[in-house]
Amino acid sequence: MLNSPARHARMLLASLLLVASGCGWLRPAPTPILPADELYSIGEKELTEKRYEQARENFKKIVERHPNSSYAPRGRFLIGEAYYREAEFDKAIKEFEAFLSFFPRHQIADLVQYRLAMSYYDQVKPVEQDQALTQKALDQFKKLVKEYPESRYATEALAKVDVCRGRLAQKEVWVANYYITQRNPSAARQRLELVLKSYPRTLVIPETLYLLADVNFYEGKTAEALDLLRRLSSEYGYTEWGRRAAQRLRAQR
Repeated sequence: MLNSPARHARMLLASLLLVASGCGWLRPAPTPILPADELYSIGEKELTEKRYEQARENFKKIVERHPNSSYAPRGRFLIGEAYYREAEFDKAIKEFEAFLSFFPRHQIADLVQYRLAMSYYDQVKPVEQDQALTQKALDQFKKLVKEYPESRYATEALAKVDVCRGRLAQKEVWVANYYITQRNPSAARQRLELVLKSYPRTLVIPETLYLLADVNFYEGKTAEALDLLRRLSSEYGYTEWGRRAAQRLRAQR
């Protein structure tokens, strides 16, 4: 039977051999790289259940680990879609623009273009505030109609173009009203004439004509003012501004 020092020496040797072997049996097994289709299914499920960060992680793995997979373009789009659904619009815009730079003719490129436009549209400010985002939304909707005229989103994009144009026209009228209250008719005229030239089919045209008549009256251009009121009464008599114009014309007699 080994004495105590010998037994301790043998135990120490066994410990050293175990360390020298690297303790491989204690190491965790490497995480397997899931195939693209599995990552996509998991990501879709997370997206549906509104776990957006987890969804993005799965889609990012597709883009990074399976860049040549058929799932890579859709994964890149859905990274942006997850941001869009969280109202992280700046991040969504960046992802959608990246998709379109890589895959401009992909079968879902029209959808991505639509989402890009909506990322601006959903941030549109009230008329009293800056309308730069409205202009960007308008530009992107127009691009969709131009680049993807056969898209199922083209009709909706055209409708949004009209909404954006109407909002930009409203802004010009709002500024014109401000100049009128500040007794700056020449500045108001510039804004109102811009509306008539650039936004002729928007809903603010009757108000624009009425205000422009006011500007002409203020500047002593009575004949021009009356012509505008007659046009307003004749073409837009069904509106509040048309009725006001008719009343003023009767008062002039």
